[in-house]
Amino acid sequence: MIDWILIGIALAAGGGQGGDATTAEAADMGAAMQFVAEDQTPSGKFTTATEVKQILTMTKGNWVAVREYDGQDLLYVTHLMSWRCGLHQMRYSLNGGPMQTWDMPPCLIDTATPNAIKTEDGLPFIAQPLGSIQSVSIELLYDDLSEDMAEFQRNEVLMP
Repeated sequence: MIDWILIGIALAAGGGQGGDATTAEAADMGAAMQFVAEDQTPSGKFTTATEVKQILTMTKGNWVAVREYDGQDLLYVTHLMSWRCGLHQMRYSLNGGPMQTWDMPPCLIDTATPNAIKTEDGLPFIAQPLGSIQSVSIELLYDDLSEDMAEFQRNEVLMP
């Protein structure tokens, strides 16, 4: 009973969102709730949020890159795929558009290199029309259920 009273108070106070939650925010909250926090015992193989979060935080400027190639903009997420163990989900948005989930290959837990990217995992980039990527937003959901995000402008991540 007390749970429902506290929920009512939180909703009346704006739910911690500073106002009404939008449909997109509600969908994001629902997506995160489908996951459960995983054991964070360090394995030494960089397969938990405990092991990869500090690395990803310190290398945030390398999360994505944009490359102009063969008449297209290529958005690379190689860095994030290389540290995907310890993540539940990676989502991205281009130019302020809707967030989309980037399907990451599974971790190779039973191997010496669980974060390796195999040929059959697909390419670590998507192609867009040349000059169309002006900004990129990234949201990470770690396997301890903590989150991080970053926004990049084209000139900040454009490869020479």
